[in-house]
Amino acid sequence: MTERSDERDAPLDDGRVVASHGRRVEVEDRSGRRFPCGLHGRKLSVVCGDDVRWRPGDAESEGRVYEVRARRATLERLNALGDAEPVVANLTQLVAVAAPRPAPDWYVVDRYLAGAAWAGVTALIAFNKCELGADATVAAELAGYAAIGYPIVECSAKSAPGVAALAARLGGHVSVLVGQSGTGKSSLLNALAPEARAVTQEISEATEQGRHTTTNAVLHRLAGGGDLIDSPGVRDYAPPLPTERTVGTGYREIARLAAGCRFQDCLHLTEPACAVRGAVDEGRVSPRRYESYRRLAQLAKEFAARRPERRPRDRLR
Repeated sequence: MTERSDERDAPLDDGRVVASHGRRVEVEDRSGRRFPCGLHGRKLSVVCGDDVRWRPGDAESEGRVYEVRARRATLERLNALGDAEPVVANLTQLVAVAAPRPAPDWYVVDRYLAGAAWAGVTALIAFNKCELGADATVAAELAGYAAIGYPIVECSAKSAPGVAALAARLGGHVSVLVGQSGTGKSSLLNALAPEARAVTQEISEATEQGRHTTTNAVLHRLAGGGDLIDSPGVRDYAPPLPTERTVGTGYREIARLAAGCRFQDCLHLTEPACAVRGAVDEGRVSPRRYESYRRLAQLAKEFAARRPERRPRDRLR
């Protein structure tokens, strides 16, 4: 599709990508209206949540996005080639969803929470299906997260207490839900944003995606305030790892203690006078959380050895 000369001369507007499905997007203007748009140029890539510079179309043509503004925070995942690729932009909060069934994999939850820290966004844990109850092990893990400062919100998409407490936590934020399959993320989304299923279907039909709705990422406005982005790319994502020496920045209790280590570049593994290992021995740091850190640090080391050309930049601030 070519542009008319008068279109090229028109000034660009500020907008926000609120739906992304391949090379087709929806842009929301400053008044809240949404417009279908294409991307200008093959190299331009956008994700849901991006702030963009764009130009609306007319009765015969769709709008067009020309530029992506600098992203304030980006949630990334590893693609099949081992590269980090953006999934959602400009979010402010990650919600890690766990449930009594399937049994929570706390190491996966740890990686979600660490990924939020590496991305520079806040995080909380939504304990869904809470009407099923929590056994002693699950209750102890949730209490451990609460003790190190993570909000725990008990909720249920099907019965009391409902999702009101979670909705209150989403107000004022741009959030995403992540979690293991079967934890009820889709049910939570539909309870928080009842129009979600209809909106996804409309976009699917408009873009001739048919049943392939998993390519869509959509931002939903919540009645109580805040935005919730539904993107298949973050539902079961594994965030890219930073360098081995900065993995600990994703574990807040380890990051707090690191300043007390003898060596500034302590990895908290075998070094002498390590404040972190000392705290583990004294029961001030959860042995399971410490083991989780060790596993991720080892993964980061192995990944860097296998793919040195993709070694991430140090994220220490």
